[in-house]
Amino acid sequence: MSKHWRWAVLLLPLLAFILLVGFLLRGLFSDPTELSSALVGKPVPQFTVPDLYDPSQTYNQDVLRGEPMLLNVWATWCPTCRAEHEYLNQLAAQGVPIIGLNYKDDSRDKAVSWLNTLGDPYRLNLFDADGAVALELGVYGAPETFLIDPEGRIRYRHVGDVNERVWQGELGQRYRALLTPGEG
Repeated sequence: MSKHWRWAVLLLPLLAFILLVGFLLRGLFSDPTELSSALVGKPVPQFTVPDLYDPSQTYNQDVLRGEPMLLNVWATWCPTCRAEHEYLNQLAAQGVPIIGLNYKDDSRDKAVSWLNTLGDPYRLNLFDADGAVALELGVYGAPETFLIDPEGRIRYRHVGDVNERVWQGELGQRYRALLTPGEG
């Protein structure tokens, strides 16, 4: 074996180690709430689901048109959803329109009871019992919140709870920009 091949064989594991360290460091310093979404900039996928309170009433993607709004994916089995709920009530009291997407709850009654106990910040609540709508949106789990523009396009996706820090940061800034004509 020539000298060049010996050096290559010796340096190959070192190069592999350096690449692995770079990959791990990149992951260490990334923000897990910043998951990219292939749907950002695209219309909300088509769907038809029943209302949480009235199963005879159904809604489709058109309910997510007309003004900037939040689509919040939540569930009673989700402890982080419970943690964010008080802040969502505050946003709704300030006039921020929020549509709820109840995700894979085992019982409609349990979800309604949860809202009756904690308050209902949602203009309306979509019941996604089997998670089909959430799947179309690319939801990994609850809570996730989507910023929807007046034309029904997804403008931003936030994974995790919505709280004061998140609202004062990118989510709230993007929402306010959509309220200003000519921006967003």
